[in-house]
Amino acid sequence: MDRNLTIVLFGNSAAAQFQHDNILLGEIQPNIENVETSRIVPLQIKISGCHVSVISLIGLHETALDLHPLTGQLVNENEIIAFIFVVRLGQLTDADKMGLEWLQRVFGDRVLQFVMILFTYENEEESDSIIDDLKKNSALERLTEKCGGRYHTCSKNMNNQSEMRDLINRIEHLFIENKQQSYTSEMYKTVLREREDLQNRITQNQPTITEESMEFTTTKETGERLEPKVDKHSEDGARLNQSKGSENIQQIFQRLHNKNQCKLRAADVLQLTAHSLQYHESCAEKDLIQTFLQKLLMMNYRARYIKTNETNKQRDGQQGSNDIFEDENDVDIFNEMPLFTEGISRKDAVHPMDVQMAVFHCADSFLKQLMVTKLSQCQYALPLLVPDPFTQEIEFPLWTFRQINKSWKMKDANNEISQIQPVWKAKTPMVSFFRFGSVSLSKSQLMNSLINEKHNTFFHRNCPGSSKTRVLMDGVVEIAWYCPSGKDTDKFSQCISLCNLHGDAGDNEKQLQILTGMASVNVVILPRLDRNDKSAAQMQNLYKDRKPLICLFTEDEYSVIETRKWKYKIGLKGRNQSDVSEELIQTINKCLSFLLSESSSVFKLEDVSKQSGIRVDEDHDHDCRKGKEAAQQIMVLLKDKNLTEIKESFLPCQGKPWHQWCEKNKELHRFEGNEIEIEINVIKQDMKKIRKQQHVLDTGEFMKLFITEINSQSPNEKVFFFKWLTILLDEYTSADLSALHYKYDEKWSEVLKLKEKNEIIAQQIKTNFTDEQTELDKISEELQAATFGLEHILREIGQIYESCKSVNKNKEGLPCDFSSLPSLAAEMMISGFPLELMDGDAAHVPVVWVTAVLHELIQKLGDKKVFVLSVLGIQSSGKSTMLNAMFGLQFAVSAGRCTRGAFMQLVRVSEEMKKQLKFDYILVVDTEGLHALELSGRSTRHQDNEMATFVVGLGNLTLINIFGESPSELQDILQIVVQAFMRMKKVNLSPSCVFVHQNVSDVTAGEKNMDGRRRLQETLDEMTKLAAKDEICDAECFSDVITFDIRKDVKYFAQLWEGSPPMAPPNPSYCENIQELKETFFSHASKSDGLQLTCLKDRINDLWEALLNERFVFSFRNSLEIATYRKLETEYSKWSWSLRRTMLDIENKLYNNIENETIDEVSESDLQENLKGKIGEVERLMSEFFDKDKDKDTLIQWKASFDIKIKELKESIVRETKKKLNVILQQRDIKKKIDAQRTRHENTLLEKSKELAIKLKDKANDEAILKKEFDTFWKECANMITRETPAVKEIDVLKDMKQLLSDIYKSVPSDTWTESRDIFSVPSYSDYVQLNKSSVITGHAENAFKLDKEKSGYTLSTEDETQIRTLVNDIAQYADNMIMSYNITKMGYNKTYTQELAGYIKARVVDYEQGSRNYVFTKEFSMDLVISICKRENREITDQHRRFREANDPVFYFEQKSEEYYSIFQKYCQGATSAAIFGEIICQKLKEPIQKSVYKDTARDLTNEIRTNCESLNGNRSKLEKHILKSLAEQEDFGKYITYFNNPRDHLKSFVRDEVSQYITDKFEESVQPKMKEKTKLLHQKIMEAVHRATTLVNTTSGDVQKWLNHFTLQLSDLIIFSVKDLSGVSHEGVDDFKLLEDVISVELDSVSSEMQDKFSTKTFPVNLEQKDRPDEILIDHLCQCCWVQCPFCAATCTNTVENHPGDHSVPFHRVNGLTGCCYEGTECLSADFCTSLVITGKMFYTGQWIPCNEYRKAGNVYAKWSITPDFSELCYWKWFVYRFHEDVKEYFGKTFHMWREISYGWSQYSKDQAIASLDKYI
Repeated sequence: MDRNLTIVLFGNSAAAQFQHDNILLGEIQPNIENVETSRIVPLQIKISGCHVSVISLIGLHETALDLHPLTGQLVNENEIIAFIFVVRLGQLTDADKMGLEWLQRVFGDRVLQFVMILFTYENEEESDSIIDDLKKNSALERLTEKCGGRYHTCSKNMNNQSEMRDLINRIEHLFIENKQQSYTSEMYKTVLREREDLQNRITQNQPTITEESMEFTTTKETGERLEPKVDKHSEDGARLNQSKGSENIQQIFQRLHNKNQCKLRAADVLQLTAHSLQYHESCAEKDLIQTFLQKLLMMNYRARYIKTNETNKQRDGQQGSNDIFEDENDVDIFNEMPLFTEGISRKDAVHPMDVQMAVFHCADSFLKQLMVTKLSQCQYALPLLVPDPFTQEIEFPLWTFRQINKSWKMKDANNEISQIQPVWKAKTPMVSFFRFGSVSLSKSQLMNSLINEKHNTFFHRNCPGSSKTRVLMDGVVEIAWYCPSGKDTDKFSQCISLCNLHGDAGDNEKQLQILTGMASVNVVILPRLDRNDKSAAQMQNLYKDRKPLICLFTEDEYSVIETRKWKYKIGLKGRNQSDVSEELIQTINKCLSFLLSESSSVFKLEDVSKQSGIRVDEDHDHDCRKGKEAAQQIMVLLKDKNLTEIKESFLPCQGKPWHQWCEKNKELHRFEGNEIEIEINVIKQDMKKIRKQQHVLDTGEFMKLFITEINSQSPNEKVFFFKWLTILLDEYTSADLSALHYKYDEKWSEVLKLKEKNEIIAQQIKTNFTDEQTELDKISEELQAATFGLEHILREIGQIYESCKSVNKNKEGLPCDFSSLPSLAAEMMISGFPLELMDGDAAHVPVVWVTAVLHELIQKLGDKKVFVLSVLGIQSSGKSTMLNAMFGLQFAVSAGRCTRGAFMQLVRVSEEMKKQLKFDYILVVDTEGLHALELSGRSTRHQDNEMATFVVGLGNLTLINIFGESPSELQDILQIVVQAFMRMKKVNLSPSCVFVHQNVSDVTAGEKNMDGRRRLQETLDEMTKLAAKDEICDAECFSDVITFDIRKDVKYFAQLWEGSPPMAPPNPSYCENIQELKETFFSHASKSDGLQLTCLKDRINDLWEALLNERFVFSFRNSLEIATYRKLETEYSKWSWSLRRTMLDIENKLYNNIENETIDEVSESDLQENLKGKIGEVERLMSEFFDKDKDKDTLIQWKASFDIKIKELKESIVRETKKKLNVILQQRDIKKKIDAQRTRHENTLLEKSKELAIKLKDKANDEAILKKEFDTFWKECANMITRETPAVKEIDVLKDMKQLLSDIYKSVPSDTWTESRDIFSVPSYSDYVQLNKSSVITGHAENAFKLDKEKSGYTLSTEDETQIRTLVNDIAQYADNMIMSYNITKMGYNKTYTQELAGYIKARVVDYEQGSRNYVFTKEFSMDLVISICKRENREITDQHRRFREANDPVFYFEQKSEEYYSIFQKYCQGATSAAIFGEIICQKLKEPIQKSVYKDTARDLTNEIRTNCESLNGNRSKLEKHILKSLAEQEDFGKYITYFNNPRDHLKSFVRDEVSQYITDKFEESVQPKMKEKTKLLHQKIMEAVHRATTLVNTTSGDVQKWLNHFTLQLSDLIIFSVKDLSGVSHEGVDDFKLLEDVISVELDSVSSEMQDKFSTKTFPVNLEQKDRPDEILIDHLCQCCWVQCPFCAATCTNTVENHPGDHSVPFHRVNGLTGCCYEGTECLSADFCTSLVITGKMFYTGQWIPCNEYRKAGNVYAKWSITPDFSELCYWKWFVYRFHEDVKEYFGKTFHMWREISYGWSQYSKDQAIASLDKYI
């Protein structure tokens, strides 16, 4: 075939897969919203040699777009030979059925000859079932017939070449069949004309159509039916009748703004929207669906009675008509009333049942099920058989009934029988109701009187909102159940189902056939019997049938008459409704009792699916069917198993091993032993052993199959699978659970009776009570074992994951990697399923599992923000019911399925609401009831407190649910709640709460409510005072604990049921209360930023860890607050560095000016003015950070203190800079003499070399002679200068200090110097102290740190050791500063420095001893301290003095300058002009200043770069500590560890120096050298600019060389240290050619720059910088401005970035106490304990009195300022260290660790890599 083929594809978008290898459709799915540009352009392909143009209209029929322009363009531009209708095989949806109708509607009937159906499949096996599907599915068969039986199958991907070739062949064959005709634009225009003509005729016959649309009624006179006035046999009439129903239906959907029946998804309906937060008594028609669903989800049965704004306006307009009589004189009713025969014409409101059914038809499977479940809860009738509104195919929505349970009670001769059964499997008698013809009495209303006369179970014509325009209910069969309560007032003694066929039964034969065939009793309503009526034959058959038949005649007036056995007639006309109802009830009961005795068949809902000719939703939904098959496959494994043993057999991981592990975990956290580390290690080993036992447990076929299924299913299939499994498990367990509950209730009643008996003696009561209680506990355990649901399966998955994670190995037989399991649970949460947060059976939070799931949730959704809404209350107080009503959730609410533990579920926030709220989801946390006593003795006050604290801490808002008005119960729950909130206050969490008082008898009584609020306030205040004593908190009233408004935050709820269950509907007032609560919730939520999922993950962990430790406030570690504070520290570090960096630049500029003598003083005001701009910038950054950061609510607590810190920092750096510059000013004046002498020598040398040059002028070309003469000359001059100026001597600082100490301590032996110890590295200072005899020490206790008095010595406590070491380090730090302040590099060394240093040290030691201490220092302490500091400072002093000597010793100085002077000498010899020589001299003088400036500027820029880019130095103090510890571990140098322990500041300095040195080495060529070259180039440029400006100035003003020089040096005064004085004495006589001078400087400066750049290297960089200008020293100065306080137990240094910071000191993790030299009482063994373990024990330590470790803050001083929270993690870094360096530690301290043999094995398990990796966990 040579020509092109143009085909159009249309149908369901789910039936095709758009991807790169899709031959027909390609990769990109066209944009529905942009039909003009994306739909008309065909995709050009070539198949089997044919050129095919493919136009895709896939999915368009599902939209609400106006397609007329598109279709017009389509047919005008293309000749279409085939329309391909794409349908998913086995999944014929309502949208599919509409697809073909849509095509006919748009393109006309003739289009059908060009249509072919393309069935797509996913699996090859599916393609084989097409024939079977066609046979089974009548709707599918009709669809295929409509298309001439033409169909083809292909894969959903459409990528199979063979299938595509076959398709093209079939299309070609179709083209030939159509005589090579295509669908043309003429055909389309014909359709448009016919449609227009038809519309015109419809408009002309509008009144007739209106009559036709109404229900037929019967005239009183003849009883004949009114017929429509259109001639049915005319062509127009036939077409009109055919289109009328469809158009009316379309009109309904159009009015409801869903004209294309777009699918309503449960996920969208359940999200939080603005509409759902408002209360709607009426709404616009377009909002009817939304409002209906909102009310239905809240179980508000008034959902069917929504008024529309349009109707209200019409009613108001009618009442306000102006065409009325106003004359008051002539008033005559008989004249006026007949004149008003017609009311104002108005559009009828949409019928309420049309709204319900429109939602039903448009809903997806999950929304349908949810909707029907809620209808059932509202005690409404439910759709049983539903005709398709367009195809009339009858559907049985069995799926929608699967979640509905009914409960009832029946009495027999002996006792009362309670039953709870799912309706789909309940076997009950069924009574069917239907009518023939039109009847004057409402059948539905009559049925309501049989069920509940106060509630409209079936909607009827007299209900509010009813109208004659109902279009979607005809043919619908609804079902309801009557459930007896076991009382004498029950209308029926057994549960019965009642079915109601809407519309004329004669027009709905299939429905009638099904109903009458399955009914136990048939009830028919008709006007009268008429043998000629079309229903006569059907009535005759019913009458002949053996089943009971009750005929209700609307035109007859007699009471009940039995005409034959089980055949009755009752007249309805003119009779009392109650009498009729009573007769009907009696008659039905009579029939049912007969049937019961005859054992006749009963109705079972599920059996409806067996009827032929109907569509069962479950069978035709592919995903539903797959989910069901998978669930059934799993249920097969449970067949014939004992329910109480199932969990133990199939879910072994959550049984005893898990419970044992939980007990061990609590034992670990509540440890009370003496040998802490050993016993803790034993517990941990036990826990690991249990985990291993869990890990080796057989996974079992059940769990393997479950995990395999959820891994292989599509998202939709997965949801169906979970729901099916829940349904089938509930069915499986319900009977046994009911029996166990009954057994429990019986036994509980016996226990209560036993308590009430007084006549039995006390002992017997006790014995009997114990026996009964034991039996009760046994039943409770059986109940616990028999409860088996989806939550238990997920709990098992969680335990499988935790056990695998513990051993870091996959479980044998597990069908996937264990690391993928949390992802499955996360997907479930996203799909709307709850996740177990706290295991109710073990009373434990599986933290590892929960945090892993949340981590996966973050991976899938992003780190979204959630608002956590939790609920607390006593058991069975309606918590879950309240949450379900608020958000349309489905938490278990039946008595047999009370919530155990806590569950969390996500509720999505709509996009529109995200603009008002600051979070993406609501996380709803439903909890186990407090005081859940019936679950054996497991629940205690302690556990209630745990639960309350946990959910209150987790929730942004907690609903406190109070049920009833019992004062004692109220008091109990309030005490628990108040205590929980008080704990939150003490740990800086600020949740909100709302009290919900349920089941209040009269919620409208304002005075009573105000009185109730007052009493609640009083009770809360009273409970606050009680709780304050327990929690040691200063609070007098509840408002001291939490922000709480008694008027707004207390809600009174009406009773849930309107009447007595089981037939009572929910109380509408309760639903209104729910809506008010939602508004209050929104008020609280709109003020909250919520919580990011990462923060939620940490919060769960923090709360649970603290609760495990029992002492919650003491143990709580607020990870969010810690992380936020660390973030603040990092920002503070940036702000402070920014200020320091700016001040360094200011200081450098001023320093240059001081050296150049352009300024003579520096004031604070000048410095502040210079810093003003940067201060403003920092303040702005701070303000933005505190105001805009996501954690601003947490940050606000530190804002004031950090504002102060920045101000203090500004003042401090201004003060320090002023001090340094003023010292330089003072030193400048002292240095003038040295500088002047040097300058004089330089000038003398220049003059003499000039004189020599003049003498040797004739030998200028003889280089050898010149060089020889110059060298001789230079030697003589150097000798002369040396004679005149004494050389700078070498120094010996240590010798000077030795002499000084000998003078001070004359009695000390001379060899003390060599024998002295390094005081910085001694393991203990005990040898340096002796007992202070003036102090008295008393007291003794066990389990304490060692305190031992000896005759000649004193053994120091850990605190004493720490204090002395702090003193030593502080003195050393001050000594460093003293040495730096002497500026030896510029001023030289003086022996007085050592005297000042020794004097300062002595003063500090004496001052320290003045404190109230039990010891004094020995003489050796002061000596060793002075000597150690001297040795420490010796290198720095010596190095600085070397620099001074090089700069000022004439021999050194002039040796360096000889080359420069020789160069000038040569110029003199060669007869160079004065200007040329002067230019060279200037360049030689500039060389050193340029070099210093380049190095200094580069160093400052490099410091800033390192501060930003060096990973170890660019964060806060905690991050720096982590890198220090990593470095120590990598180097494995014990000596460095000792320095780190004893002198943390020194080690930090050493680390920074190493890091900076390494950075410079690594980045020299990449960053440092380019910077130096750039600085050199820039300085060169600025110098030449200054030269040019000076030259220009003197040339234009006729200035001299001095003026040139003054102007030149002034311009450089900010840049370099170079001034006129540097050239004083240099002759510039004859310098008048300034252009030549400029040229010479340019050439010589190039040479200087090149020479300097050639020498740039990693070695020269630090050498050419003064110490204060080095990057490492600048960073050390910045980074050391932090906290240096050490832990009083283990001496770990506080890692707070801010010096004198607010709040407690803390470290991310502590270290082994023994590393301080701390020993156990009465032993010489080092402590192996960690602070974080000690603080939970009662072990004692001594600080002048004995203090228990768990009350360490009571020791006061530094103890009171440390926050040490319990931590039972591995802490493997220090365990690795101790094991790795045990021998070194032993040698250093001369002691070994306590019970080393016992603990060493466990500690040996940690590797260096593990130790390093563990640091990332903490920091």
